[in-house]
Amino acid sequence: MTDSSLVLVANAGDSSISVFRLDGDALERVFVAEGLTGTGTFAIDGERDLVYAGIKGAASDEPAAIVTLSLDRGTGELTPASRFPLPDGSVSYIALTRGGTALLAASYGGDYGFVAPIADGTILEPTGRVQFAKLHSVLPSSDGRFAYFVSLGDDLVGQFALGDDLSLTPVGSGTAAAPAGSGPRHLVLNSAEDAVYVMTEYSGEVLHYARDRETGALELRSQANAVDPAAGLARGEIGGDPVANHAVWGADIHFGADERFLWISERSTSTLGAAPVAEDGTVHDVSTFIPTEPQPRGFVLSPSGDRLIAAGEKSRTVSLYAVDGAELTLLEQAETGAGANWVRFA
Repeated sequence: MTDSSLVLVANAGDSSISVFRLDGDALERVFVAEGLTGTGTFAIDGERDLVYAGIKGAASDEPAAIVTLSLDRGTGELTPASRFPLPDGSVSYIALTRGGTALLAASYGGDYGFVAPIADGTILEPTGRVQFAKLHSVLPSSDGRFAYFVSLGDDLVGQFALGDDLSLTPVGSGTAAAPAGSGPRHLVLNSAEDAVYVMTEYSGEVLHYARDRETGALELRSQANAVDPAAGLARGEIGGDPVANHAVWGADIHFGADERFLWISERSTSTLGAAPVAEDGTVHDVSTFIPTEPQPRGFVLSPSGDRLIAAGEKSRTVSLYAVDGAELTLLEQAETGAGANWVRFA
């Protein structure tokens, strides 16, 4: 990797976002945006240099919100520009669609998701809303015609057509089931967009759904183990304490280079692993588990796939790795802040 890039890391414990410049094998922290209470998710509009960050708020006079920040790529500085209040609770995942003119969000604590138009960086009133238990993530198709909301509490993926007016219309029954008690959490679409992959929190699996590109409908096709069988983890459960119970605690999922592997993180063992993906889209068990930052809730791969940056909720550093297939080589650890839990390239 030769091009320098900006990397943003949310530090929920410090209520901040760190901005790093990545140049080859080195991470340099160039700016820290503070005062973003409990921030744990954000989405980046690279064309407009805008960052949409979810914050939890601290009191009645500071409700949960999505804060729009402008990004100066030269200095890394983030400057607050506007604020969209969330009276029904903070969001756990934010995604952009329609070329950055619309925003999708999912709320774990509020059991709701929505879509809203954006005008000049300002989020307007939502045009569509869904209700599922403990929604954890949402992603659109690249053409902006469909949106997928993942419900950890209801063990399903909500599937919706996104109208020209940004309305949400159920596709078929409106849901694609996940195995009972699996706790689907985060998802990715492959580049062909004929498959969706979901990481589960409680069963520690990668679920493979075939996707109809015309209708947007999903169908569960295969699943693979993504946790270390030698770790002796109990199956996780909703409302359970994964630390006290030494239980499965799956977190994040991202494609590696050429989509030959799906990288996943597991928090009870603080490991990263790569699940092989066959040419037909079938996913296979992770066989190698790599220790990483304590309690790795979030990580990201570079656009070229040759670098991975992982953050840990119980760490004040992020780890930078070189990626070679399913292997990682640690290059550097860099100070970021408390409770680091979300990482994205800008």
